[in-house]
Amino acid sequence: MKVILMTAAGDASVLQSYDIARPELASPYHLRVKLAAAGVNPLDCKLRSKPAYYPDQLPAILGCDGAGIVEQTGSLVTRFKAGDAVFFCNGGLGDEPGNYAEYTTLHEEYCAAAPANIPLQDAAALPLVCITVWEALIERAQLQAGQTLLIHAAAGGVGHIAVQLAHHLGARIAVTVSDTKKAGLTQALGAEKIIYYKDQDFAQETLNWTEGKGVDVVFDTVGGDTFLKSLHAARIGGKIVSILATPLTTADVQRVRLRNLSLCYELMLTPQILKLHDERIRQRKILEQCAALVEKGELGVLVTHRFPLEQAAEAHRLIEAGGMTGKIILTVG
Repeated sequence: MKVILMTAAGDASVLQSYDIARPELASPYHLRVKLAAAGVNPLDCKLRSKPAYYPDQLPAILGCDGAGIVEQTGSLVTRFKAGDAVFFCNGGLGDEPGNYAEYTTLHEEYCAAAPANIPLQDAAALPLVCITVWEALIERAQLQAGQTLLIHAAAGGVGHIAVQLAHHLGARIAVTVSDTKKAGLTQALGAEKIIYYKDQDFAQETLNWTEGKGVDVVFDTVGGDTFLKSLHAARIGGKIVSILATPLTTADVQRVRLRNLSLCYELMLTPQILKLHDERIRQRKILEQCAALVEKGELGVLVTHRFPLEQAAEAHRLIEAGGMTGKIILTVG
């Protein structure tokens, strides 16, 4: 089968096309899936440039997100049969094969039935971002109907899913975007307040929108100075959820304490990194709930770029250029 291997840590040029044998089932509970597409995430680029989790296990197949058709099932598999369409977040960290490939294998419990009303290739763009947003907004922030929420980089891969899920939950949403095109996208998805972060002070705009109180929740997908400035955009007793490491000084911590802020971190990879089987089943159930929302027309994914598998390096370069709207997939076959 054709795969894209990361042959060493480095720039996008380390992603090379190879032919290798199809993967064998690792247990009687595993499936082999003929992939329709792999999702491409900023995480993939970070792991390519610095393989943080398994630096000694190279070459590696990157790509956590995948969707395809079940081709073979282990003898004890009960949840799926050959021919079923599935999607999942599995592998791609270096310890087991990812989805930049024609085939992959995974445990049946980590796999969800793909939404029936969107192209199977597009389903590959959903898993990582859906789990991230669900855990951040529902499990960490416990976002409620009527609450106010600020979403940074709201037209990006994570951001545009966050706008939709927050709208589904009944929250009032403010977003930061860079241009009018992204503003139009987020407004169509349910954003109420548009903030152009290049020209406007987002913290002050947020305070103006909330009559000086600040928002109940900030969802930080940018980090750095944006995260620090968000400390001023949250209300007293509010919550800030970040998907990135945050640069907190002693003075920042004191500000957090004075304002009684709750800081939450979201890393959806934790169950996979720490081998937490039950937690991975919980994440699969999140995917099933997201698939139901997709089929009801309440959640969708914007795939803005489709590259053939052989052009994985180009996909990485596009992500690293910054300013992405929506998601990128690698199509297979």
